Amino acid sequence: DREPLPAARGVSGRAGVLLHPTALPGPGGCGSFGRHAHDWLSLLGRHGIGVWQLLPLAPPDGTGSPYSSPSGSALNPWLLDRERLLEQGFLDPAEAGLLDVEAGERLDPALQDRRSQALGRALAQHWPQQSRQRQRALRRWCRRERFWLRDHCRFMVLRRQQQARPWWQWPEPLAQRWPGALRRFDREHRQELLAETLLQWLLQEEWQALRRHAAQEGVSLFGDLPFYVAHDSADVWSHPGLFSLAADGGLEEQSGVPPDYFSATGQLWGTPVYRWRRHLLTGFRWWLGRLQRQLELFDLLRLDHFRALEAYWSVPGDADTAQGGRWRPSPGNLLLTALWLRLALRGGLRGGRLPLVAEDLGVITPEVEALRDRHHLPGMKILQFAFDGNPDNPYLPANIHGTPWVVYTGTHDNATALGWWHGLDWEVRQRVEGVLGSGVNAPGWQLLELALSTPAELVVVPLQDLLELDDGARFNTPGTLGDNWTWRLGRPLEDLDGPLQGYGELAARHSRRA
Repeated sequence: DREPLPAARGVSGRAGVLLHPTALPGPGGCGSFGRHAHDWLSLLGRHGIGVWQLLPLAPPDGTGSPYSSPSGSALNPWLLDRERLLEQGFLDPAEAGLLDVEAGERLDPALQDRRSQALGRALAQHWPQQSRQRQRALRRWCRRERFWLRDHCRFMVLRRQQQARPWWQWPEPLAQRWPGALRRFDREHRQELLAETLLQWLLQEEWQALRRHAAQEGVSLFGDLPFYVAHDSADVWSHPGLFSLAADGGLEEQSGVPPDYFSATGQLWGTPVYRWRRHLLTGFRWWLGRLQRQLELFDLLRLDHFRALEAYWSVPGDADTAQGGRWRPSPGNLLLTALWLRLALRGGLRGGRLPLVAEDLGVITPEVEALRDRHHLPGMKILQFAFDGNPDNPYLPANIHGTPWVVYTGTHDNATALGWWHGLDWEVRQRVEGVLGSGVNAPGWQLLELALSTPAELVVVPLQDLLELDDGARFNTPGTLGDNWTWRLGRPLEDLDGPLQGYGELAARHSRRA
């Protein structure tokens, strides 16, 4: 059994809900950081549900995925609340009607991109009328966020100017970041850069208001950080030497996973792997800045693909499959130690523990487990994976020992509990009922009670499982294109009061309260 760990920033012995803010109700075809997000926090607080887990808040790619962002430290401009901007005088009411959109039941990524660009232009146009106090506040914030902000804004404007071509296909002076070319670009596109800056500043202001409200409600905010960053991103364009790139900007080595039970050829992810030696030489400056940025947004952070901090699968950049890759070591222990020291010096540790969760799903080696345990990081357990008939299955509730775990019924990448149950054959259903000790009539709630009965320090359930929704509400199906990342809650938040009350009462019976 793993030893109990110190409490991690207030999540020990608690229950949470997984819901990405794009799925919240509200006008404009996408959820926001506005009134509905505040009402959601109030609902969680009222019923003693102490954790709200979100997906990455970065701008998504063209499919809507927040895991392949053009800018990993920025916030998604789709989430900016127009009504708050009107109330505070950042927009001209006479022009605000031009930002209205006809939105369908599901999120439309292309529509949201057009909407956020129009909002940025309107903010920049109205900016000269803002007070000197606000203009000074923006300048102070820009200086504080210089690690990522300027290059994010440049990248987003250049991307549109270059008709969405990847950065390595831009004209050489811009692709190679010649100083004179960047200075000229900054002068010639001052208004567009201002628009991008204002979007990010106001998003930050709205998010910080949510953070304050969450603290008042006793709700911790649980974020998510992809291990790799997109090849076509501001991060890689602005720091090419930190990534495995060829001279022309193409991939020299790319990420993926080796062949396994699920795929005879493995998986290729198309993101550049890190040149870890250069990160070491800089004292992990870029990685620490990236992590610090996320930990300023969240109370707790999940590290996706944690196993790559111990060793990563590196595949030649021109490969068609992942079969020709090889394992290479990562300096994850040094990086996590450097982060611990940085946070300790800045007073950012509680209980002496990093506020991180290791995504340690799949085939994990003893070396990866040792790295996780050395730094006292909780791992993950998914109950949908528990019923393969193997009595030693690590996801079976009876095999979850000790507290340092986050237990899920399922995640954003899984079917909903109802969709999962409908897809099971008779034999697997028998195993599920054997573990439950009863028949199954509400799979989401019954899996949730199993999760709550474990000793795990945190239990998280997707909102779809609380609402007993089928796979029409599934958020993502890995390896597919289509309606991924587009689900939205098609009912008022008031309708969630009953399910959340039931969850809170069930959690309290298992000694899990905010």
